[in-house]
Amino acid sequence: MPELLEVNHLSVSFFTGGGEVQAVRDVSFSLGAGEVLAVVGESGCGKSVLCRSIMGLLPRTARIKSGSILAAGRDITACGERELCRLRGSLFSMVFQDPMTSLNPVMSVGAQIAEAVRARQPGLSRSALRGRVAELMELVGIDRPEERMDLCPAGFSGGMRQRSVMAIALAGNPRILFADEPTTALDVTIQAQILDLLREIQGKLGTAAVFVTHDLGVVARVADRVAVMYAGRIVETGTAEEIFYDPRHPYTWGLLQALPALNRGRDSLRAIPGMPPTLIDPPRGDAFACRNAFALAIDYEQAPPMFRVTDTHYAATWLLDERAPRITPPVGGGLDG
Repeated sequence: MPELLEVNHLSVSFFTGGGEVQAVRDVSFSLGAGEVLAVVGESGCGKSVLCRSIMGLLPRTARIKSGSILAAGRDITACGERELCRLRGSLFSMVFQDPMTSLNPVMSVGAQIAEAVRARQPGLSRSALRGRVAELMELVGIDRPEERMDLCPAGFSGGMRQRSVMAIALAGNPRILFADEPTTALDVTIQAQILDLLREIQGKLGTAAVFVTHDLGVVARVADRVAVMYAGRIVETGTAEEIFYDPRHPYTWGLLQALPALNRGRDSLRAIPGMPPTLIDPPRGDAFACRNAFALAIDYEQAPPMFRVTDTHYAATWLLDERAPRITPPVGGGLDG
C-alpha cells in the first residue's frame, strides 16, 4: 500500500537580492495513514518552508527546484493554484503558529469556522451549518459552542483561539494535518493541553499529522516518528523511541542536551555552540561540522550519506562509517536518563 505522502529529493530555494537561499536541500521522507511525524530543528532550518512547499503556500520569491511530492499517489508539484485550492482543506490542512494571525479579529469565531465548512459543503442549510460548527468546536474542546460561536477572537484566550484555528483546519476532514509550531505562543500548561488534544483528535479521526517544532521536549508527547532537520536537510530520522533513546547524529545529541529535563541540578542549560551556516552559500561538507565537537576531517570536505542504523533509523553522519573512530554519545537513555 503506498504511503499517504511521499517527498522525494525535494529542494526549494528563495531568490533574493543577496543571492539564492537554499532553504530545503534534497529532502526525502514519507508519511503513512494515521501516523504522526515530528519535524524538529532550530529556527531557520527549513521546517516551515518544507510544509508550505507541500501545501503550495510558497511566496513568489521561492521555487521548487527539484524533487517530487506524491500525495495519495499523485505528484502535486506541477499542480496549479486552482487545483491546490481544492486539495487544501480536503487532502491537507494547516494549523499555524500564532492564532491571531490566522483569525479575522472582526468576524465571530463561528462565522470563520462556518466559512471553512461552506467551502467544502456549499449546500448545507443554515441550521445544519450551525450544527456542524458546534460539532467542530466540541471536537477541539470548546464547550458551550452555541454561546461562544458568536464571540470574536478577542473574547477567547490564547488556547481557545488555537482550538478555534484547529476547528477551521479540520472543517474539510483533511487526511493530513500540518501543525507548524502550534504551541509556541502559549504558556506551558496550555501547551500540554493542545498537544494532548492534537493527539486525541488525530487518533479519533485517523488523520495523519506533520508536527513542526524546535522543541524536542514536546515531540515525545505526540510523535510516532521524528525527522531532525539542520541547514535545510534531514540529518536523522527514526521512531520517537530511537531518537530519544539511541540518537546517532551529533546535532540530535546537542538538541537533547539542551532539554531542561536533562539539565536538572545545573545552573544553566547546555547549548549548541556557534550558529547555523548561511544557506546562500552552504558549506561544502557537513553543514554541522563547524559546531560539532566530534567532527572528522572528512566532514569539512564531503557531506555524509544517510547511514542505516535499523530499518527505521537513519543518520547522516560520518561517525557511522565503519572507518570512523568509536565515539561514546554524550546523551542517551531518553528524557529520564
